[in-house]
Amino acid sequence: MPEKKTFATAENKTPLIGKNYKLTFVLITILFALWGFANDITNPMVAAFQTVMELSAAKASMIQFAFYGGYATMAVPAALFIRKYSYKSGILLGLALYALGAFLFIPAAQWQMFSFFCISLYILTFGLAFLETTANPFILSLGARQTATRRLNLAQSFNPLGSLSGMAVASLIVLPNLISDRRDAAGQIIFNSLSEAEKADIRLHDLAVIRDPYAALGLVVLVIFAVIALTKMPRTDHNGKKVSSSETLRRLWSNITYRFGVVAQMFYVAAQIMVWTFIIQYADNLGIDKATAQNLNICAMAGFLSFRFIGTYCMKYIPAPRLLTIFGIMAALCTVGAISIEGNAGLGCLVAISAFMSIMFPSIYGIALENVDERDTSLGAAFLVMAIVGGALMPPLQGMIIDLGRIGNMAAVNVSFSLPLICFIIVTAFGIYSSAKRQRSPR
Repeated sequence: MPEKKTFATAENKTPLIGKNYKLTFVLITILFALWGFANDITNPMVAAFQTVMELSAAKASMIQFAFYGGYATMAVPAALFIRKYSYKSGILLGLALYALGAFLFIPAAQWQMFSFFCISLYILTFGLAFLETTANPFILSLGARQTATRRLNLAQSFNPLGSLSGMAVASLIVLPNLISDRRDAAGQIIFNSLSEAEKADIRLHDLAVIRDPYAALGLVVLVIFAVIALTKMPRTDHNGKKVSSSETLRRLWSNITYRFGVVAQMFYVAAQIMVWTFIIQYADNLGIDKATAQNLNICAMAGFLSFRFIGTYCMKYIPAPRLLTIFGIMAALCTVGAISIEGNAGLGCLVAISAFMSIMFPSIYGIALENVDERDTSLGAAFLVMAIVGGALMPPLQGMIIDLGRIGNMAAVNVSFSLPLICFIIVTAFGIYSSAKRQRSPR
């Protein structure tokens, strides 16, 4: 007992951010909001494209496959780039790719090709892969190692601010202005009964509505690129003896906590994307239109943001693995409610899941890298970012379940949330494992 008390007191007194790193911390934290915006303006686009391009839920969810597939493609190349150059170089290249992908929405809307939109998002997330592979370990390095997970949770707390902004743009600007989603007095979508000529005119209008926020986002990204390019940043990446990638991979593979963390991160991201993407379909099954359903997504994100700050504060007193376990159990219980209760109560459970997802990504990330050699951090971070591919693989599967309509006596959309439930069980298992391992380790 005395040893644990000494450790907790020392951690509380250690500065959260290094003395000369505060400006760098602020600028890098802005990036967390920036990719949060991209993530959460894109989630409701699945439902938008499903209607305007007349797609099945499974095919429309290829938006998520393209978006998160970009992470899987580019995370490791990003890490190798950073190992050769620097964190700042990785950030600048990431911002350039981000802007390029956003601007490609302009010709995609003009040509009205769903595949072109998917390619645009794929390239955009090349940039996000660079940013996440760089920004997360950069934040971890801006201070003492024992406060690294808490420091990352603080930086990640600003990610939901970007997410809320993206959701607000989708809810207030994009979805309400989609003519294809307008309904008759019976709640049926009018677009489905129109002639092909009428649909073509509406499609041209609606794709322009979807295009404009991405074009504006590209301009914002270019401004941030200029600010970071002109700012001197510290070199906190490893500058000692260089090691080969094969040596790094051997050390990472032998680290059980790290390996389990990569798996847990993959399932967490899959759960997050499924919960936030298909809340609109869940609400639609209850007769709620897309714009109103997106407001529920904003409520979910508000809970996510609030609990991220609460969770970060609690980590001063509760070890991150233990808190992750508690939040994992609560998220699983809320998911059970969303599956088993049809109606507004089930929808309420679905919204509540977000509060308990709040600390999961940065906590898994920080715990997984806690005992990783500093020389291996960039490549270790890459595989944790690459784990975001979970967001590409599972949403199409959930979309296929939703397309079934009903399964037995239950709505298929309810049953489909069994997939996030499995994911939360795996996250909870990682929390239990890492908590037990930390208790066994000497301080």
